[in-house]
Amino acid sequence: MNPLTLLARLGRASLATLAMIGRVALFTVSTFTHMLRPPYYPRELALSLLQIGWLSLPVVALTAVFTGGALALQIYAGGARFNAEAVVPQIVAIGMVRELGPVLVGLMIAARVTSSIAAEIATMKVTEQIDALVTLSTNPMQYLVAPRVLAALLTVPLLVGIGDIIGIAGGYTVSVYNLDFNAAAYLKNTVDFLEPLDVISSLVKGAFFGVIAATMGCYYGMQSGRGAQGVGRATKSSVEAAAVLILATNFVLTGVFFSL
Repeated sequence: MNPLTLLARLGRASLATLAMIGRVALFTVSTFTHMLRPPYYPRELALSLLQIGWLSLPVVALTAVFTGGALALQIYAGGARFNAEAVVPQIVAIGMVRELGPVLVGLMIAARVTSSIAAEIATMKVTEQIDALVTLSTNPMQYLVAPRVLAALLTVPLLVGIGDIIGIAGGYTVSVYNLDFNAAAYLKNTVDFLEPLDVISSLVKGAFFGVIAATMGCYYGMQSGRGAQGVGRATKSSVEAAAVLILATNFVLTGVFFSL
């Protein structure tokens, strides 16, 4: 292949990526500005709070409890190789609160909520419901996007906090009933080892992940192509983008909090 052709393809791909990053950034800024400007739609916000928060709780709880239990077993088995089984409560607590809790909740929200938002908005675009909103002098960003992103910003940190607690409880259950740890000592080690910064970092990560998940669903839904194939492509792309951005943002935020 001609090196110039290869270079041209690389340049086109790079420019397309930068252009997409710019469009997403402008979309995000527009979303937050519409949150602050009337009119407000409390009914849409309430429905989004129910959909993103309350209805996501079962999958978050199940993910957290099994992850906490498996983490306790793995740490116990690994610690036994150098006689450090006693560190199970501390490592389960810090592992769930700092990393596994926020990331797993974020990925579950990406799988459940991002796909749902993208499919819903893309279907509305295909069936020309968004055009009808514009005809009725209703801003789609104000009516469809802002309530969903605001609901994710409010509810995902709460889900992360609940997931952290349930994950630690899963590790506690496995450690006390399967690995013969003392219950009071396990709880004391967990409480003594965690610091306020650990909890704050977990909740801040949850807020970022919620915004990313909802924004990606809304963005790809609004950019959807026509027809059923366009809806499917928008849904797939939104989940992929949300998952990758959540993991990348987790890396950046972890570095920021480690430097504090």
